Amino acid sequence: MNIVCVEPLGIATDRFEQLRTCYAQKGHNFTYYLDRDEDANELVQRMCDADVVAISNIRLTAEILNKCSRLKYLSVAFTGLDHIDLDYCKSHGIEVQNAAGYSTTAVSELTVGLIIDLMRRITVLDNQTRIGGTRGAFLGRELRGKTVGIVGTGAIGTAVAKLLLAFGCKVLAYSRTKRQEVELIGGQYTDMQSLLQQSDIVSLHVPLNSSTYHLIGKEQLDIMKPSALLINTARGNVCDIDAVAEALTSDKISGAAFDVYEQEPPLPSNHPLLHLPNCICTPHIAFATKESFAERAEIVFNHINTFLK
Repeated sequence: MNIVCVEPLGIATDRFEQLRTCYAQKGHNFTYYLDRDEDANELVQRMCDADVVAISNIRLTAEILNKCSRLKYLSVAFTGLDHIDLDYCKSHGIEVQNAAGYSTTAVSELTVGLIIDLMRRITVLDNQTRIGGTRGAFLGRELRGKTVGIVGTGAIGTAVAKLLLAFGCKVLAYSRTKRQEVELIGGQYTDMQSLLQQSDIVSLHVPLNSSTYHLIGKEQLDIMKPSALLINTARGNVCDIDAVAEALTSDKISGAAFDVYEQEPPLPSNHPLLHLPNCICTPHIAFATKESFAERAEIVFNHINTFLK
């Protein structure tokens, strides 16, 4: 079979060469690319003769997939699959498998880091210090004793809950499926409205689908505490970004941190979150650590090897 890795995935060249040799010994061709190119025509050129493709979060539309007539299997180096036309894949017999679990630690740790940054204004005060400023009258807030609402208690949401409980927080949870583990470690499930009303911090950890699109909008923001913080390391469109920007501007909520948006960065210069002093914006980095990428590569190619068998 023809196996193609259409982007580097954080893998070193010598490791790619080892994979090429290994696949050749088993009668397969392996091609890899050391640059990431999201242009549709370039993707078609790279994938058109492939039976098996490894890819991360580059968007694959039906138009692209339709030009890859040999494609049988996608090993996706990402947790979410909303960037791939799954309906097309299903109707054309293309198996799709994600790399679940590789970034659980990375995302949960960044989530807590963003919360602390908002509460202690680390980024803002770093900039102030560099231009000769002081803290002025600023007083930070502590995590201990705060109520944190975790929306979505899959692996990442549960990991965030564990970290925040260790800080002395009270954890409320809302999820389509309840996990006994969350309650055993001290979390309490409740309904969405109660979670939003009671939480000092709301952290989102749900996939993007028809039921979670704009899960957080004006109605939900209006019932949050004026002192509350909103953290989104899930998917951008889980929030109505315009509604969040309005809530931040009018002090309906105190602050927010976003690692994900309606599109992949770079964002347009007029994006509504970019110029708000009470919002931290990072360029979709929650999943990106050396450790998570190493684990991701193992998962991706183990999946491919299983498929080939």
